[in-house]
Amino acid sequence: MKVKTGLYRLTCKILYESLSMDMIVRLARIVVPGYNIHERSGIPENIPITAQTAAEQVVKDIIAEGRYLQLIELLIKIDCSGYMGREYHLLYMRDLIKTILAEGYSYDSVTGLFMENAQNQISPHWGRLVQGDEFQLALLRLDIVQNSELVRAHESSQIDAAYGELRNIVSRSVLSRMGRIWFWEGDGCLAAFVFGKKERSAVLAGMEILHNLFFYNRLSNPLSKPLQVRLAVHGGPVKYIEDPVELKKNETLREINHVESRFGQPDTLVVTSNVFLSIDRVIQERFSPEQIKDSYKLRNYSIQLEQP
Repeated sequence: MKVKTGLYRLTCKILYESLSMDMIVRLARIVVPGYNIHERSGIPENIPITAQTAAEQVVKDIIAEGRYLQLIELLIKIDCSGYMGREYHLLYMRDLIKTILAEGYSYDSVTGLFMENAQNQISPHWGRLVQGDEFQLALLRLDIVQNSELVRAHESSQIDAAYGELRNIVSRSVLSRMGRIWFWEGDGCLAAFVFGKKERSAVLAGMEILHNLFFYNRLSNPLSKPLQVRLAVHGGPVKYIEDPVELKKNETLREINHVESRFGQPDTLVVTSNVFLSIDRVIQERFSPEQIKDSYKLRNYSIQLEQP
């Protein structure tokens, strides 16, 4: 998040008017482990540091680390619940939150996290992931079936129209569930989910894509044959890297590519067990019985039409 001067000053004011110097540094160490105010400021240890000086240095350093929102989320938690059994009343918090929301962010009271409001701005890192940090993510992989054959058999205008609508379908399904599309590449894409019930969100996004594509093929598809996709959902640890080439080297990304390419079927969503076990039973009941392939425990979902 890009922190403007007014927001920086307001954050500093909250800290030095509400907390002692020692408490400000303690909070800094929660956000940035090992934080040393004397090393950061260059002030010798035998010289006292005022709360205002500490606040200005801490906020400056945390912004530079890309962890400003984590500091604010910590302040909200302390203002509401205290810290180590002691209550703290932090001044101007309402003004601070209102300013952050005005910058295009939303606050999820369930998870206690700020993230980009997709109606205002969309970035692969939700405005908060930091390069090198590792998170548990749910990933959704999509691949277009027989892409090369479709391109050869149709005019470019038809392909552009069909693929453009597919991108719209995928974007709506992913963004409405706080996910982000990390990249499109030729005949497929990868989407990531990191907040809230991320496994459930990824699975529901995949199901919605299949449903919307089903109706698109029957009502609006300009191609001579249905536009089909293979979908896979898998979860695991991912170290966030801004460079897509380096990001794709992550083991969890390689695994989902393997599952989709080896075990995915047209018009079907395949889900691995580490995701499937985390979703609601009412959703689980829509999937096929478990299959074991290459050490993966998999379940499939597809649209089944009732026979007359």
